[in-house]
Amino acid sequence: MRSAMDFQIKDNWEILQRFLPGGWEEKALELGALARRRKIDSARTLLRVLMIHLAEGMSLRASADQARRESLCEINDAALLHRLKVSEQWLHWMCLETFKNMPGGFGAKESGRGFRVRLLDCAPVSEPGSTGSNYRLHYSLGLHNLRCDTFRITRPDAGEDFKHFDILPGDLVIADGRYCTPEGLAEVLARGAQAVLDFKSSRLPLLGRDQRAFPPLKGPRLPKGFECADWDVYFRLPGREGLQKGRLLGLKRSGEAARAAGKELKAKALKGEPSAREGECAGYVWVYATGSRHSLKALTIFELYRRGWQAGLGLRRLKGLLATGHIPKRSEEIGVSWLYGKMLVCLLVERYHQEARCFSPWGYPL
Repeated sequence: MRSAMDFQIKDNWEILQRFLPGGWEEKALELGALARRRKIDSARTLLRVLMIHLAEGMSLRASADQARRESLCEINDAALLHRLKVSEQWLHWMCLETFKNMPGGFGAKESGRGFRVRLLDCAPVSEPGSTGSNYRLHYSLGLHNLRCDTFRITRPDAGEDFKHFDILPGDLVIADGRYCTPEGLAEVLARGAQAVLDFKSSRLPLLGRDQRAFPPLKGPRLPKGFECADWDVYFRLPGREGLQKGRLLGLKRSGEAARAAGKELKAKALKGEPSAREGECAGYVWVYATGSRHSLKALTIFELYRRGWQAGLGLRRLKGLLATGHIPKRSEEIGVSWLYGKMLVCLLVERYHQEARCFSPWGYPL
């Protein structure tokens, strides 16, 4: 006779399937997760077995034993590991589709001019016992609700690049100085989007109207107090003739913020990182923007830039939820597939949380 716990697990599984994207079972066959139907003959069984390992945190051997006790399938830990490896594309597809189906998430507008403001960042992910990065997690947050609208997991040799994000026309992307390069800005502009970036003179050489190097500290009007400086500047697009116009904005730091920036530069100086120009600019906040003054005023840009640090907090929160200190070390393919599976678990938890805010008497959506 089946226990009450067995019926509860079955009911929870039926509810869980309501949050999965449409066509998820067919995609398992299309993307190779069910290329072989030996031991596991359906996408439902495969996902349930994988969830025992990913959501409950059981080892592969314990997950296989649990699947056997629940009469799901007869499988050993080696076969389950192979199933996880070949499910990478399927798990990734389900993550992306679940992102898009989040209520009030994908496609929302912000900032009063019709832009969809997105905070972009990247964080390293390491295996247990590793002395360096094993993967990179590229992550984008919508500013209006601080929810992830896209992500991608890459190998460690993939640097910070806008190519890892699905940037759409009408987007306004906010990112740190690692993305502030001519190639990165060319990528954003080619997709019909705008950018607000932490300016780094060593990564983005700027020119004035006379096509000479533009030194912000010797500009016609330095920012004082709460005043914002806003200059027209230019840079050369890679592989093209002519110059691309943009804006360099400056805002003087408060005394406390300037001292903190000076301490950070001194710490970097021990490693030989900062340039002399960056040391001179430490008393100011410098931002590069591509939007016109008609669409984005200087104060609006700085207000949006101020919120950019939220992306880093979101990444750290995500890494904690993923429990990324337990990534399988057998191969890179298995590690990436495992990360996508963990991401799907986090998304489903978030989806449950959203439903709980509009709780119904029967406890699940119709």
